[in-house]
Amino acid sequence: MRRSHEKEMMDLHGNEPDVLAEDLCNLRVLNRYLCGRRCVILGLQRALRPETLNHFSLLDIGTGSADIPEAILAWGKRNGVEASIFGLEAEPMTARIAAGRTNDEPAISIIQGDAGAPPFLSGSFDFVVASQFLHHFPDETIVELLRRWAKLARKAIVISDLIRHPVAYHGIRLLTSLTTRNVMTRMDAPLSVQRALTLKEWRKLLMRAAIGPIEMFSVFPFRMAACINLEGH
Repeated sequence: MRRSHEKEMMDLHGNEPDVLAEDLCNLRVLNRYLCGRRCVILGLQRALRPETLNHFSLLDIGTGSADIPEAILAWGKRNGVEASIFGLEAEPMTARIAAGRTNDEPAISIIQGDAGAPPFLSGSFDFVVASQFLHHFPDETIVELLRRWAKLARKAIVISDLIRHPVAYHGIRLLTSLTTRNVMTRMDAPLSVQRALTLKEWRKLLMRAAIGPIEMFSVFPFRMAACINLEGH
């Protein structure tokens, strides 16, 4: 299966508010049951090893409706670790939805802004996280984004994303066709798999960024997590 560079509906402007809101809800469900949240947590655990922190700060880039910050915060509470989390989201309507969903959680702040020019000073966070975000961009842009984000994080960048595979494509296409009538979810979910990289391609691309040692591993089903250590670089 060749990588697609076709734009997803989520990448386009002018989506209907109700369609977008329902799609974000569907993505939260998919992240829960297809290990999207777990993949991020596993990557973050690798980033924390062997260090023990009582508190960390984190920037989640392309936060969507902020279910990943919620999952990280819940994991931290279960493990006695406090977290201060900022979610960065470029799409105005999505940012408003994320802010509304996390309004009662002071540890999570939602900022509308561009992933290519985050409105933060260098070294503002312990960790930068990008979950199912980088596959939206061509290779050169991915490398440039990683190098920019490396200036924001003091300790590590954690990447969680999809792995391109025919079984993953046909599986998510069938699942979404059976479980939702939302046109954005039904179009974007299989296209996301087509736009993703293979595990080998992900490793090669992360190495091209040359920002630090990489620990990368696969997570069932058809996901990868990577921790890029920035300390000492």
